[in-house]
Amino acid sequence: MSNAFKIGLKNFLPLLGAGILWILTIWIPYLNVGTTIAMSTLPLALKEGKMISPLEIFDAKYRKYMGEFFLLISLRGAGISMAALFFVIPGIVISIAWSMAVLLLFDKNENIIESLKKSNEMTYGQKWTIFFVNLVLVLPLLIPFLNFIYAFILIPVFIAAKAYIYSVLSDDKAIET
Repeated sequence: MSNAFKIGLKNFLPLLGAGILWILTIWIPYLNVGTTIAMSTLPLALKEGKMISPLEIFDAKYRKYMGEFFLLISLRGAGISMAALFFVIPGIVISIAWSMAVLLLFDKNENIIESLKKSNEMTYGQKWTIFFVNLVLVLPLLIPFLNFIYAFILIPVFIAAKAYIYSVLSDDKAIET
């Protein structure tokens, strides 16, 4: 977790800028699809130790894979929804199991089903750790008056945490901190 904070602090301003620009694009449907895909794949750039530019989220390359992205998140969402019908906990487990699928789709050029399968394999035995990392990051949002401020801090740290977790689980070289 401390590595995620180091990565998040190192890239805090670019990640915060990217998050703000992403929020501003919500009103521009076609552009927002590309920026949403870019925000989903920012952990890949952080995993490689790159310093990102907030304007990178506007690159047209992200809109190129719109179909694959929508199909993957639709299948993932349907699976999580079905699992959640079994008293919520299976939905949480499946959401963690498939949390790396988008990164695998773009990083390893896996097909959609293979991305979900490999994500499940990567997170096997690590779900509790991933759950508690996310829980620790989200709990401060429940504090009144601090939640708005913390939400801005949370965007870069969540992205950095996902980058670190993906780096460790994908057996790639760990991020330099």
